[in-house]
This record gives sequence, structure tokens and C-alpha cells, in this order.
Amino acid sequence: MNNTTGKLLFTPGPLSTSEAVKHAMLRDLGSRDEEFIATVREIRSRLIALAGPSGADYDAVLMQGSGTFAVESTIGSAIPRDGRFLALVNGAYGRRMAEIAIRLGIETVVLRFEENEPVEAARVARVLREEGPFTHAGVIHCETTSGILNPIEKIGAVVRGAGVVYVVDAMSSFGGIPIDFARCGIDFLVSSANKCIQGVPGFAFVLAKKEHLLSCDGRARSLSLDLFDQWRGFETDGMFRYTPPIQSLLAFRIALQELKEEGGIAVRFARYSANHAALMEEMLAIGFEPFLHPEFRSPIIASFRNPPHPDFSFAKFYEALSRRGFIVYPGKLAAEEGFRIGTIGNIVPADIGRLANAIREVLPEIGVELQHES
Repeated sequence: MNNTTGKLLFTPGPLSTSEAVKHAMLRDLGSRDEEFIATVREIRSRLIALAGPSGADYDAVLMQGSGTFAVESTIGSAIPRDGRFLALVNGAYGRRMAEIAIRLGIETVVLRFEENEPVEAARVARVLREEGPFTHAGVIHCETTSGILNPIEKIGAVVRGAGVVYVVDAMSSFGGIPIDFARCGIDFLVSSANKCIQGVPGFAFVLAKKEHLLSCDGRARSLSLDLFDQWRGFETDGMFRYTPPIQSLLAFRIALQELKEEGGIAVRFARYSANHAALMEEMLAIGFEPFLHPEFRSPIIASFRNPPHPDFSFAKFYEALSRRGFIVYPGKLAAEEGFRIGTIGNIVPADIGRLANAIREVLPEIGVELQHES
């Protein structure tokens, strides 16, 4: 399954893709061509199907740009001018969601948690009760700052109980971790093409409950990021309002088909979980310290503390691994130095083993010796 061209990407996205996904981008197609319009229609339909039995209550809106564009589109289009937003934050991407709302002039309350602790539903309920009313609340499902997985079902229960619209950034989880939309009470879910569905960068998407999508009419604070107008364009003529990332969409169609052929989200989750288990076993054996307690880790990405060795330099570590064809990610923790290794994409546990062997070669090369498990 591993990538045969280029380097293996152990990141949360962009990530390693299959040859078929890459090959799909090797042709041109007009944005008004009926084949392309049919492709967009198929992608939207397949995304809705991935929502499971609840999919009939949702519609899919594709948005040019990175995942952050779609988050900003959702926040800026869904929340009314007199709305109040509760941002649930335990990492960099939660902070980004809050910053988007604040930049847009939305009255925002930020409920902060430690980066090594999941968002706690009881605290959310207390803030909703004592500092409300709120119209909307948002959380990151898999906070890739650390790799922590937030309990979106428990959070959704208290958000729904307070009559608040629930926004879930599932950027790094949708397609790779099973999500029960109904039990979680999700109103808007945001994700991206180049994450667990294993496409390439170029667009993101929103799965929006239809009743809440319709309420976005006239609310948007941006022309190009108007979620309702984007949806209306698809419903009217099947086309994007502005130039679409055609090759990214052609690749994504193949990625969706590959997800189906693999066995769906549950089977992909099992592969990612096996990747993650292999990674943790290898890194602990080498002598690296994970940032998160085991019960909080997701199978998406793992954060590791920089070793205390005085000669360890992430830049040198990264460069030496890159020369061997392996790409890892720098850290994003607010208070600690570290790095991250992703376990999603077109990789299998054998690839984790190859990465671990490369790490074992690299450490003495950069003058670092770690105390490893016996």
C-alpha cells in the first residue's frame, strides 16, 4: 500500500496518497463540463452517505481552500449577527476556531482546557448554563496539536440539551474514525479532502443539517466564503460559484472509491489503529516519551516530547529523516517542545517499522543516545 513515488508522509495531512489518486490528476477538464458537474454531484452524494443513516438530514457543501477556509465559512455563515459562540479549546486548532469567530466580530466565550486533557462535558454544561445564552458552540474532534480525541458525543448531549447549534471540526477524523451523527447531535461537521479520506489538498467540505443550512441565508460575513450561496449554486446548476480545484476533485472521487473498496470507515479505522499501535510500541522502545496519557490518544497522530539530550535538534532530526524518505511533523504544543508523527494516509504498520528503523539510524548520526526500553 505504501507510496512508490516521493517521500512517505507521517503527518495529519497532506498525507501519502495512492498511485490511483495521483494519476487521477493527470488530465484537464472544464469546470462547466458535464463530466465534472457529475463528479461534483457524485462526491456530494458519497459524502452524505458517509454520514450513515442520519445522512438524509444533511447536505454536503464543498468549499475551495484548506480546511480552515471551511471552518471560517461555517462560523461566518451560521452564526447570526446577534449570536454568541462558545469555543471549546484544548489545542491550536481550537484556538484558531475561536480566533476566526473573534476576527469576524462574533461575541465569543473561550472555554480552555489543558492540551493533555479532553474537553470535559460537565464544564461545558456549566458554562452553557451560567454564562449563556449561546447560539452556537464549536469543538475540535481530533485536536492534532497533541493527537487527543475529544468526546464529541458527550459534549453534543449537553450542547443539544441547551438548545445550542453544534459545530464539530472533524478535519482529522472524518473518514477515519466512526462518527454517529445522530448520537452526537452534530449540526455542522467540517472536514477536508486531504485527511482521512486520503485525497489531495485543494478543497474542504461541510456536512450541514439542512434546517440549519437554510438558516444561513443572508448571514455570511464574506462573499467567497458564503456557505449558503455556495450550496445554492450547487443546487441551482451543479457548479462552484468560483474556479474549482478540478484536479483535486478528480483525485477525491478516486479516494472515496478506495475508501469504499477498503471496507469503509470502520476498516480504515482498524488500519489506522494498527498503525498507531505499531508507532507507540516502536517509539517507546527507542526511548521517546509520548505527550498524552494512553486513554486520550487517537489513532490519527501522536505527539512526542523532545528528548532532554542536549544535542537533540528537531531540525537536524527532520532533515536526516527527510533524506531517507520519511517526513514527520514539528510540534505545535503551546508550552512544550516536541514533534508529531501521523499514522493516517496510504500507509500500513510495515511502513511504521521502516520509519522506526530510520529513526534508529538517525539518532546516532545527530549525536543523540536515548535510554530505551529493554
